Amino acid sequence: MSGLRTIDVTGMDDPGVLDTPSVQEFLQEIHKRATREQLDALLAALGRKAQRFGEILAPDALTTMDEPTARALLRSIFVTRRRGGAVLGADPVSVFADRVAELLYGSGPLEARFDAFCAAVALDEAHAPDLAAELLHFSAPDVHPLWSRWIWDPRTRTGALPLVMGDDVDLEADGPGAVYARVAQASRFLDGTAEVASFRTSAGGSLATDVFLVGVYSVYMNTVLGLKMSQEFNAIVPALPELGRRLLGVHRMEV
Repeated sequence: MSGLRTIDVTGMDDPGVLDTPSVQEFLQEIHKRATREQLDALLAALGRKAQRFGEILAPDALTTMDEPTARALLRSIFVTRRRGGAVLGADPVSVFADRVAELLYGSGPLEARFDAFCAAVALDEAHAPDLAAELLHFSAPDVHPLWSRWIWDPRTRTGALPLVMGDDVDLEADGPGAVYARVAQASRFLDGTAEVASFRTSAGGSLATDVFLVGVYSVYMNTVLGLKMSQEFNAIVPALPELGRRLLGVHRMEV
């Protein structure tokens, strides 16, 4: 396996990294399915989520985290919205807070901390990385990119990210921490592209990449379902603005 090519995230001048024709097609479809106002509202909601996560997950705040705060935090993450009790388990909430603190602020390499958190938290191997990446991303969006199964699912090799990246970009690796490192590198490249910049406002930063990728996934999912499923089933699939809010954890946000 060759691995992810080194990407110049400052110059953004590697034409092989981005699948530009596909990106342009997705952009057209995204703007057909959501208004500028809806996309801006989603971006603003992500900004509010990141601000609140930054406050709740600050080092001092983690030392005094109580159970209602922890449960509200978990309900604002798509993968744990209905799994808060399982994640917290019978242990004191301080156990969860200590695991989060080690993930976010520990002294070891991030990949190792990511793996340790996924191994310790009471979620299966498919869901634990989503939680770890959300905690990292929304506590410091411009430091840690987002990774979720709808962005890249190593088991099925599907997701929004490979739909817009060139064929030479390899997202596969051994262990969730290593996969996260590759997804993060590709996402940082996207952060600086003109295509993602079209989603960036005063609330922007890397949160604009989240909006772009959730738009790509929404277009892809609805297109695939439209080909394979009945019209009646397709009718219950949320439209892009609502699907984006659900996947990004800002639908009825509680924190």
